[in-house]
Amino acid sequence: MKIATYNVNGINARLPVLLRWLETTAPDVVCLQELKAPTEKIPEQAIADIGYQGIWQGQKSWNGVAILTRNLEIQEVSRTLPGDEEDTQSRYLEAVVNNIHIGCLYLPNGNPAPGPKFDYKLRWFERFNTHAAALLALNKPVVLTGDFNVIPTEQDVYRPERWLEDALFRPESRSAFKILVDQGWTDALRKLYPNEPIYTFWDYFRNAYERNAGLRIDHFLLSPHLDSSLLAAGVDSDVRGWEKTSDHAPVWIELAD
Repeated sequence: MKIATYNVNGINARLPVLLRWLETTAPDVVCLQELKAPTEKIPEQAIADIGYQGIWQGQKSWNGVAILTRNLEIQEVSRTLPGDEEDTQSRYLEAVVNNIHIGCLYLPNGNPAPGPKFDYKLRWFERFNTHAAALLALNKPVVLTGDFNVIPTEQDVYRPERWLEDALFRPESRSAFKILVDQGWTDALRKLYPNEPIYTFWDYFRNAYERNAGLRIDHFLLSPHLDSSLLAAGVDSDVRGWEKTSDHAPVWIELAD
């Protein structure tokens, strides 16, 4: 079973890229972030035409998440992250596919930091960690994936000294991610590639992709039930080089049945 995550950075603007990638790689489950479109503007038919169904949580101009499946039933669990009924930002979607709970998230960026946006990021992160602990307590297979907007370690960023004051790399963000992982989650890419530079995002500026000056901010966390099922993982970094593409690349894992 192949599961992928992709911050598309505008699903309508990047639709040709998304469809080309889906047809080329054919993952069984796809989590999308930063749709930047209200639900009624999601190009569902174009995606259905290549064999995918899904559940969507759009938002006009900003945010938005989706979970797509190919030849697999999808059972929606939740469209919001628990803990704040006043939070209307579309950043979390949860479903069960093939007996696996899948949480698709778009964690707040938090810049500029310090400031209100960073405070919101940390509050959201705390809520997410609480929910993640509750998912572990279900004692079932769970995958948490998406754009976490966190650079976990210096190994995960080109020239880390340039990111010290950025919300993605500030100590508070890294600490929150470590608290999450230490609950008992497996960082899938680091399990298979513990010592290699792995990037999932390259800025549009300063030829970052061409210089491989990237960040690893799109992650897969696996519950203990799935740790031994992990067969492979990777980043489709070539997609970042396509015309009119997102500044993120798709990330994927393969699990044994």
